[in-house]
Amino acid sequence: MLPWLSSLLLCLVNCPSLSSTRGDLYTSLLNIQQEIAVEKVLLQHLQTYIENEIYRMDDLKRFYEKVKALHSNVYQEPGKAISNPLFAFTLIKRLQSDWQNIVYSNEAIENIQALKDGYEKVEAKLPKAEDLEGAAKGLMRLQDVYGLSTKGLVKGEFLQVAGDELSIIYRPTLSSNLSADDCFQIGKIAYDIGDYYHSVPWLEEAVTLFRQSIGIWNTEDQGSLEEALDHLAFSHYMTGNVNYAVTLSKELLQLDSGNRRIAKNIQKYEKILRKSLDTERKEIVLQRPNVTHLLTRDTYESLCQRLGSQPKHYQDSQLYCSYETNLSPHLILQPVKREIISQKPYVVLYHKFVSDSEAQRIKEIAAPSLQRSVVASGENQAAVEYRISKSAWLKDTVDPVIRKLDQRISYLTGLNVQPPYAEYLQVVNYGIGGHYEPHFDHATSPNSPLYKLKSGNRVATFMIYLSAVEAGGSTAFIYANFSVPVVKNAALFWWNLHKNGQGNSDTLHAGCPVLVGDKWVANKWIREHGQEFQRKCGADPDE
Repeated sequence: MLPWLSSLLLCLVNCPSLSSTRGDLYTSLLNIQQEIAVEKVLLQHLQTYIENEIYRMDDLKRFYEKVKALHSNVYQEPGKAISNPLFAFTLIKRLQSDWQNIVYSNEAIENIQALKDGYEKVEAKLPKAEDLEGAAKGLMRLQDVYGLSTKGLVKGEFLQVAGDELSIIYRPTLSSNLSADDCFQIGKIAYDIGDYYHSVPWLEEAVTLFRQSIGIWNTEDQGSLEEALDHLAFSHYMTGNVNYAVTLSKELLQLDSGNRRIAKNIQKYEKILRKSLDTERKEIVLQRPNVTHLLTRDTYESLCQRLGSQPKHYQDSQLYCSYETNLSPHLILQPVKREIISQKPYVVLYHKFVSDSEAQRIKEIAAPSLQRSVVASGENQAAVEYRISKSAWLKDTVDPVIRKLDQRISYLTGLNVQPPYAEYLQVVNYGIGGHYEPHFDHATSPNSPLYKLKSGNRVATFMIYLSAVEAGGSTAFIYANFSVPVVKNAALFWWNLHKNGQGNSDTLHAGCPVLVGDKWVANKWIREHGQEFQRKCGADPDE
């Protein structure tokens, strides 16, 4: 393990302010890293419990062998054994006292109590039910956006479905297969919210795996074949596949013959089938739930799966790379590598804008203050499903590295980045399937909370990638039809407003879900006021 990561994990374990109390741990991979150390503590308690139980089981085996040997002698000469008062006494004692001590063993109670005590000490740091739900939804989101095969995920493989073909889009170095109970929990979470599009494939996998392990009992499992069949049958019924719902329900009834509810369901389903005999049965196609707030879903997901359709530099003379100083004397000896990604909207990527040590320092400063990211909702702000991450706001006075970063942004852009003409640096860490669906950085309503500072709208965005990711997480510009991959230590810059002050609709953009990796970014939003001489007004709506 890297030294900085081990020290960061140690800090996280001893830092109660980072403990999730609202079920939003899944929204930040930093918090999830914390859980590795928490589970390590639980493993230590479990190891102690197992060692004590092994010692106790050895003693139980001793008792078993002793009594078994006595019974062997009894069967050989039962009369003599019973006539022996010592044997009779020990038999009565065993049945009255010894067996009671075995069944209600103080050692067993003490061992399990010690395990419970250890668990309760870290219980406050453990994920909540909302975290499990959020993590499951994150996996479903990755499935949707990247077209992933459910069967592939169960086997720990990231396979993209394209028609009848499967292609590997990522090969993990550390594979993680899913159990029958894992699949059941994901399917049940989708089932509970009425999302049968996702519940069906996951519950199908759960049923298949549970069938393969009939007779095998896992202590940690909450689900079972019976429960999986029950939920899957109703999911198929709700999607119109009544015939298969009957088949599954009958299988369930064989396992649980006294279940009256399932028997009534079978009668109900068969009645529906009898009424529909005269009608042509159509092939059932699972329909993905509509997302009312995401009208550009197809384009968005296409850009996330592939890096857009933007022209290459050799195809467009307006796209080029250069060393940029912006005529600043501070950058003459150390110009910044600039890559023009797009002219309309104007989007540039500044390579190696920060160093590894600077990026790491920024993450360390932000870590203790991370809170669930919010978005503007009318005149207020709210946490929403279409933005899954945690963020922290850092003033330039908190550390010299932040102050130097602000200066460098100002030198490069020529803009005034001092408050209130720019916002504090926002550091963001994404969680499981962490994303931010298509949105504008600038306010589109006069009632937006962005105007509370009375420093105008957000004229420009300066976004720094503080980490690399293994797959996913690109920044997609929806209407402009291009996307930019995560480039560690690079910074992406664009204008949100035209020179006439109107919002640039071409800047509608999104943070694609992180498929694999730990994505950190730092945002610097620059306001209109204070830039009057740096970026002069213009009447041309295209400027």
